[in-house]
Amino acid sequence: MQRIGLLGGTFDPVHFGHLRPAVEVRAALGLEQIRLIPAQVSPLRSAPGATGAHRIAMLRAAIQGADDLVVDGRELEREGPSYTIDTLEHVRRDFPDARLHLLMGADAFADFERWHRWAEILEHVHIVVTHRPGRPLRVPSGLAGSVVADAAALEAVPAGRVWIQAVTQLDISATRIRAAAAAGRDLRFLMPAAARRYLEEHRLYE
Repeated sequence: MQRIGLLGGTFDPVHFGHLRPAVEVRAALGLEQIRLIPAQVSPLRSAPGATGAHRIAMLRAAIQGADDLVVDGRELEREGPSYTIDTLEHVRRDFPDARLHLLMGADAFADFERWHRWAEILEHVHIVVTHRPGRPLRVPSGLAGSVVADAAALEAVPAGRVWIQAVTQLDISATRIRAAAAAGRDLRFLMPAAARRYLEEHRLYE
């Protein structure tokens, strides 16, 4: 059975705080790949500072040579808000027999019950929550009974469980990168070099 991880976000821009947890989750859970899915418009966030074309180009530059990471542009091909449930239904058509794992940080997980048709999301995926620096883990009340204490429990059922995965804590944020870019500050070692060069060459966020 194929095991696939899904990591959505604006990736505005992509940085090591996105990528390092993704590869650690992939290794810890034995996933074949992590699909990185940039949002067209995130329903719970302000509009991205860079266009979808620029954000997906930075993502592709960032993961060049990493065969276990895949850029998935399906949300950028849809108009309107990028609701996760719509994306999952679309992914399921492409991978009907795969076991899907939806990755998210603790901050997104805390607001999960605000997501569009959130209960239906659990019918499609297991949720993998990664700790974020400075963000205490809060389990939404509707998901408390879904949290498992052993990752092996994710194999017992096709979807509906929540696993908390420890990952390397990298206190990097896209907000601070955008502010640094606007101020002309040095962005080295915050994001993959190829993505940083793309950002600088196209004068994004200035």
